[in-house]
Amino acid sequence: MKFINYLESITGVGIYPLASLMIFVVFFLLVTLYVIKGNKQYFDKVSNIPVNNDNN
Repeated sequence: MKFINYLESITGVGIYPLASLMIFVVFFLLVTLYVIKGNKQYFDKVSNIPVNNDNN
């Protein structure tokens, strides 16, 4: 039996792709807003962590 036959037997299966898309879009927008509105000095400090190893 093909996989599509299993999906067709599930009631309301059409909502799952829409819900997945909405979750992805909301997450992507939140991350984008965090990056745009974030503290630039903090991002610069964190981006230099691998370069500035003061443990030596």
